[in-house]
Amino acid sequence: MTILKEYKRPNDKINEWVKQDMLITLKKGLYIWKGKGNLLAEPFIVANALYGPSYISGETALAYHNLTPERVFGYMSMTTRKTKIFNNRVGNFEFRHLPLPYYSFGTKQEEITNNQFAIIATGEKALFDKIVTTPGILIRSKDVASSYLLENLRIDKYLLKQLDIKTMKSWIADAPKKETLSFIIKAIQSL
Repeated sequence: MTILKEYKRPNDKINEWVKQDMLITLKKGLYIWKGKGNLLAEPFIVANALYGPSYISGETALAYHNLTPERVFGYMSMTTRKTKIFNNRVGNFEFRHLPLPYYSFGTKQEEITNNQFAIIATGEKALFDKIVTTPGILIRSKDVASSYLLENLRIDKYLLKQLDIKTMKSWIADAPKKETLSFIIKAIQSL
């Protein structure tokens, strides 16, 4: 709106730019300027701005950290707000609710492209978030946890061994699915 302060009816100008395909609507009241054939904002940055507070996590962050070979077609984020889905021209964005203080653990700001930063879960937190927010995952043994990590998520053993177990353990007390996450840690330690 600061760009349009000289207009008496700035929303009319916004609508005109949307019709001319100069602006892309992300949600009501939130737009990005369309460059010459390309978007100026990266999807991770769009996700952070679309619904906040939030950070990139789950299978999206697992793929970003090269922990899973799976191709990701949407953008998964975690939020303290209610679960919500947005579909727009940039992509499909899903935001899943997490309780505090667990939500606040294991995130960092990363430069995605030149001077564009997004808040992303660490590999450890992305793994935990994937498990915590996926309905029906209740793991009751180290063997089942190992099978889930290696066969279902297809995470390489070497990469699992690189995870910071000490930090992961520190999150358990405040995490949902404590028992399941404890077995995940035991499975990683046994590799």
